[in-house]
Amino acid sequence: MSRILAAALGLLLGLNALAMLLASFRWYNAVPGVIATGPYNPHFVRDIGATYLVVAGGLGWFAARPVQGWPALVAGASFLVLHSAIHVFDASCSADPVANLIRDLPGVFAPALIAAAIAVFNRPVRTGAA
Repeated sequence: MSRILAAALGLLLGLNALAMLLASFRWYNAVPGVIATGPYNPHFVRDIGATYLVVAGGLGWFAARPVQGWPALVAGASFLVLHSAIHVFDASCSADPVANLIRDLPGVFAPALIAAAIAVFNRPVRTGAA
């Protein structure tokens, strides 16, 4: 089940990454809340798109080869969790924190929670000497 979930999340995040890389202005205008973060910066959107592509690759690697891909999953989940923390901070400084948290739940917080849970509950068991 974890492998299927990782593959599905990786696919969704990979598609988001491609949209950020290939259609950054459309992505910027289409995703709720993005405009509120500041003026459009194509270089920055593509940088973050590249990061999401790496995260998607880590999820895909874990889905295909769990033991070998687990470290990449952890790295990707770490980015997603840190990204979520930034959104929590930004929401706490906003005029309507609850609305911002709710808005970011599906696209920011849920992927981070899912990826982190997959990583925590699928840690490879070490056998023998390190």
